[in-house]
Amino acid sequence: MSLSVIIPCLNEAEHIRATLASLERARSRGAEIVVVDGGSDDDTIALATERADLVVSAPRGRARQMNAGAARAKGDVLLFLHADSRPPPDFDSMAVDGLAAAAKQWGRFDVSIDGGHPLLPIIAAAVNLRSRATGIATGDQAIFVTRALFEATGGFPDIPLMEDVAFSTSLRRLHRPLCVANRVSTSGRRWETHGIARTVLLMWRLRLAYWLGASPHDLARRYAIHKP
Repeated sequence: MSLSVIIPCLNEAEHIRATLASLERARSRGAEIVVVDGGSDDDTIALATERADLVVSAPRGRARQMNAGAARAKGDVLLFLHADSRPPPDFDSMAVDGLAAAAKQWGRFDVSIDGGHPLLPIIAAAVNLRSRATGIATGDQAIFVTRALFEATGGFPDIPLMEDVAFSTSLRRLHRPLCVANRVSTSGRRWETHGIARTVLLMWRLRLAYWLGASPHDLARRYAIHKP
């Protein structure tokens, strides 16, 4: 099966070059790299054009951008990667061959969080443990899925927050994920900029509210208002 890597981005000039550089080996082996821009006003598009197979524009919103990228991608397996994240070496074979070997249709990687704060490894370990226990994945974990299953579930729901949780929940109802222990490295900028404890507590409150039935649109407004 062929692989397409889909990267939604918005004003990611600081990170997109390193992210795309980390995909070069997979690209040389045939992986397609698709960058979906949501209206950047920095150099993101110019930088992405240098190292991506396809750069497209879409309405702002991670769910909309990822769905737009999936619609244009050619791969049999779709892997969704954040613009400030770098997958492990040979991630392409881990995803494609891993699904085939395990007879699975979707999966995700463990995550590590870059940064100097001593709590970041603990946060990453908690994310990985929770994901293994629940079968739910977050976008930081580079969710990958067969095109057939992606289309069967309708892709990412058009909501402004929790789209990754909602999507992986719909996938889990049909199949348990392949949990790859190799780690995607993601930036710790959110935690270090806004404060570890405040950011963790905010995300816990929002996730709990989501599971209790709060509207993702209301949660997005609360996130914008209460974000440190």
